[in-house]
Amino acid sequence: MSDPLAATEERRAALADALRRVRERISATGTDPTLVVVTKFFPASDAAALVDLGVTDIGENRDQEAAAKVAELEAGGRRPQRVHFIGQLQSNKAAHVARYADVVESVDRGKIVTALEKGARAAERRLDVLLQVDLGGDDAGRGGVAPAGLSALAERVAESDVLDLRGLMAVAPLGEDPEAAFAHLADLHARLRQAHPEASWLSAGMSGDLESALAHGATHVRVGSAILGARPVAR
Repeated sequence: MSDPLAATEERRAALADALRRVRERISATGTDPTLVVVTKFFPASDAAALVDLGVTDIGENRDQEAAAKVAELEAGGRRPQRVHFIGQLQSNKAAHVARYADVVESVDRGKIVTALEKGARAAERRLDVLLQVDLGGDDAGRGGVAPAGLSALAERVAESDVLDLRGLMAVAPLGEDPEAAFAHLADLHARLRQAHPEASWLSAGMSGDLESALAHGATHVRVGSAILGARPVAR
């Protein structure tokens, strides 16, 4: 019986080689973060191949695509240990995301917290949450809570009975020095942990700047193009 999630041998080999190279980059930093492979816009067969290659965490950023892909992976016995939702969330989609995501990295306002709680309760499950911080810059539409609002948002998540505050996530502003951005993020994370010691995760760094993020304490890196190649045109 054919495997509906089977990638071609050529594709599997390409993914294995790219994954090895990214792992070598990470190893060269002397750190051991969680690698979240961002599979948005790529087929479930790619995600399944990555799971077969030992990837434990995948990241998605569009609800409709993510839900369908996770369902395919589950049906094929290839669901990763953790599915991270990393895209900007709309409150009307958050409750649905809470039904299949294990980690939501893009919480940036109280309205999203309330919607995630609703979805998690309906699905009778707990959800790990990261607060997305806006590090400034001219990037439009990326979301994120301003640093001044972090404390209040963290308290809102911490009081939840179905959400677990795990830490912070951020994206370095385009066209700016990632070193300065990640140093700022590390400082914000240290302050958060004074009030919430359990919030130990720091998700930062992507294909082009993961070394800089790891130098500033990232515990999770989100890598897409360096492993999967150039993204297909958005569907």
